[in-house]
Amino acid sequence: MRRVRVGVIGVGHLGRFHAEKFARLPGVELAGVADIVEERARRIGEVHRVFWTTDYRNLLPRVEALSIVTPTVTHYEIARDCLSAGKHLFVEKPLTEHPETAAELVELAEKKGLVLQVGHIERFQPSIKRLLSRVRRPLFVEAHRLSGFSPRALDVDVILDLMIHDLDLLLALNPEGGVQSMLVAGAPVLSPRIDIASVRILFDNGLSANLTASRISLTPQRRFRVFEPGGYFSADTLKRRYFEVRLGEKGQLTPLEESFPEADPLQEELAEFVRSVAEGRDPPVSGREALRALELAHRIKEEIQDYLRLCGEELRFESLKF
Repeated sequence: MRRVRVGVIGVGHLGRFHAEKFARLPGVELAGVADIVEERARRIGEVHRVFWTTDYRNLLPRVEALSIVTPTVTHYEIARDCLSAGKHLFVEKPLTEHPETAAELVELAEKKGLVLQVGHIERFQPSIKRLLSRVRRPLFVEAHRLSGFSPRALDVDVILDLMIHDLDLLLALNPEGGVQSMLVAGAPVLSPRIDIASVRILFDNGLSANLTASRISLTPQRRFRVFEPGGYFSADTLKRRYFEVRLGEKGQLTPLEESFPEADPLQEELAEFVRSVAEGRDPPVSGREALRALELAHRIKEEIQDYLRLCGEELRFESLKF
């Protein structure tokens, strides 16, 4: 595989890990980093002995591919500039804050023949990979994605922050089905944005799903379960376990349980991005796939917000500042 020159835009909490992974990956040259905080850009640049800058535009002549790890509200402008300059992109999820701007980026990348991969990292968890490879005809999906409260990740609501992971997995299992109906619930609790949300989705091909996401839970949970005719599949990414039960020919239940060693899904997805760039192939989580998940996430978000407005709840949280 040919060597690919990459840069990282945004080297805060998550972005510094992107820089570390790229610096270690074979076939990759980390050519530079950018961050609007000068001290942060300088520190990461000096650690890896690469060019650093506070203006991401200064990276563009030095690289052929970039990783964008900035707040979601900045994704569109930065990604548009990078794609316009002919650069392949890895963008942390969600692709953008709004489906309309995400669609524009997807179309621009396709028009220019550029790789646009989005960081739906759960696709690279070993237990999830096993589940996706085993399910054939999903009928019912149940997911719980719960985490504790942190003021660090409040630029988007819990739907775009957490639930979108399970929406992506759901749509990966059901790429052709259209949404027939939804029943949603959710509320802001500790921030001005929706902190807890639940949705029941019915698809026109018979699949149904119950998804719950919370960022105000005392007990973290990451479980994704699928039921199909003659089988049940469960992936727990926190405990790194996979479990399935199948119905045998004689009516007996055959269980299978696997535990996985600690993995590095971030390194794996970044390695896949680099391979896609080097080999000129489609990435494992394309911009178009991410757009579909974002569109569904926004539909859920808007229905919850409409309900809150009817109940007069929205104004109660406007005074909360973080």
